[in-house]
Amino acid sequence: MTLGKDMAQYVGAIDQGTTSSRFIVFDKAGAIVSLSQKEHEQIYPAAGHVEHDPLEIWRNTQEVIREALEKKGLKPQDLAAIGITNQRETTLIWDRRTGKPLHNALVWQDTRVDSIVEEFAQDGGHDRLRDKTGLPLASYFSGLKLRWLLDNVPGAREKAAAGDVQFGNIDTWLVWNLTGGVNGGCHITDVTNASRTQLMNLKSLEWDEEILSLFDIPKACLPQIRSSSEVYGKATDSLAGVPIAGILGDQQAALVGQACFQQGEAKNTYGTGCFMLMNTGETPYPSKCGLLTTVGYRFGQGKTVYALEGSIAIAGALVQWLRDNLGLIRTSTEIETLARGVEDNGGVTIVPAFSGLYAPHWNSHARGLIGGLTRFANKGHIARAALEATAFQTREVLDAMTKDTGIAVKELRTDGGMVVNELLMQFQADILNVPVVRPKVIETTALGAAYAAGLATGFWSGTDELVQNWAVDKRWKPDMAPSRREQLNAVWDKAIARSLDWAE
Repeated sequence: MTLGKDMAQYVGAIDQGTTSSRFIVFDKAGAIVSLSQKEHEQIYPAAGHVEHDPLEIWRNTQEVIREALEKKGLKPQDLAAIGITNQRETTLIWDRRTGKPLHNALVWQDTRVDSIVEEFAQDGGHDRLRDKTGLPLASYFSGLKLRWLLDNVPGAREKAAAGDVQFGNIDTWLVWNLTGGVNGGCHITDVTNASRTQLMNLKSLEWDEEILSLFDIPKACLPQIRSSSEVYGKATDSLAGVPIAGILGDQQAALVGQACFQQGEAKNTYGTGCFMLMNTGETPYPSKCGLLTTVGYRFGQGKTVYALEGSIAIAGALVQWLRDNLGLIRTSTEIETLARGVEDNGGVTIVPAFSGLYAPHWNSHARGLIGGLTRFANKGHIARAALEATAFQTREVLDAMTKDTGIAVKELRTDGGMVVNELLMQFQADILNVPVVRPKVIETTALGAAYAAGLATGFWSGTDELVQNWAVDKRWKPDMAPSRREQLNAVWDKAIARSLDWAE
């Protein structure tokens, strides 16, 4: 299909993340033409509860689209297609007739369903659904968040069963609104987002009737599952007529944006959390080491490509915590300068288990700790330990991937907001003993969504063209004595052991 290929020079991508919404316009070389970004409120109604206002997210999305187009004097007809990438697992329900959410969205970090998780784990353990979904029972995924909403929002369950209340991750909410909302909006999701609900069967790529029955979720409220790259519908309003043609959950989008199309290629995204994905080819790889088996992408009618994923809850969020809660820095970028003011971590280790630990531990009762404190320790050591925490957690995930697959990663492709921190990147290479690579375009999440949309509309000819677009900005090589690496890893492992099962 070559919809608008000759007329339009660009592809747009909505990148709806945990802390902000962005619209980025890319050219054929994958370079950024225009960008607009706006943060949204983080709502914390109680300990462990994290919410977003879906209407604020939709307003901000419309605003950044308008701003990015206006900056360069672009019109809808300049765009061949729009792709969407989104914070995954963040769960909302809304009224199909009014378009109004019935509750704030429950963010992926929200842990209010912990008790429901334990209830289901009593029969068959936390891995009882792994064979079907690739996921352990955990508060992370959308399915049990949806169950909580249906149980706790008055009237929601009855309306959902009648098809009058619709469920979605943020991708579904945005597509529905973009394509007309109450006036015939498309109620869809793609295979990557569906694979994060714990409601989809990984092999059939369809909602699993047994799991829906187990969780007591009416099928009538669920979106239709589509591929990651096809024309779903056309936008209205400020993007009138532009095809919406690509959807990828944020981490899968980064895998595509990093052109990891070969089995064994891996990328790590350093954002609010940290997410490493390895392309494992056309077979879902079961994990015995605490990783998630997930859909990597499916382009049109092509084969489904799977991935192993290691999800880390707190990475950049730890830097934000030092800024907002402790006041050690005024802006997040100051952390590198502060950390460079000391030679090493001074014996300080931080485990940022604010809401438990994700991969490879999956321990919801773990809690954060700062260990190794002496009178010698200062804020520089704490800053350095905070950066190192991200690298250590990444090392644990990469070790698990190697154990699961037998594949030794030759290099780690990196992206996300933290990759501008060169101290972190060098330490990451040192602690992994593997080269770390930053690409020229670090907005790989949005780029992946643009690629999915552009492939569906003929803007790009195929994945070979996308591989040609990928280029290295900087490469960090390991430069640490093996004995030092072993010593640091041993201290980290000890600190992790102390943090586990801290909460009753």
